[in-house]
Amino acid sequence: MTGARDNWPVWKLALLLYPFVVLTVAINLFFAGLIASFAGWPDWIFTPAEALAWSVPLGVPATWAAGRWVRHLMDEADR
Repeated sequence: MTGARDNWPVWKLALLLYPFVVLTVAINLFFAGLIASFAGWPDWIFTPAEALAWSVPLGVPATWAAGRWVRHLMDEADR
């Protein structure tokens, strides 16, 4: 079992996870645009570049949530 000082803080986990979360958000935005265009909303089509551009700011709260989730999993594993 590790001590409290060995735990990774959420912000460090978030920095580590940010590139992966941004790409995940970009993929989800792109596919959401494809689904929206299939549903008949042609204005919602995202190009891959647009999805990536939108995912950079939208990835920040998603990364924080992922960091908190991973921190929770690490805490549960230490019990």
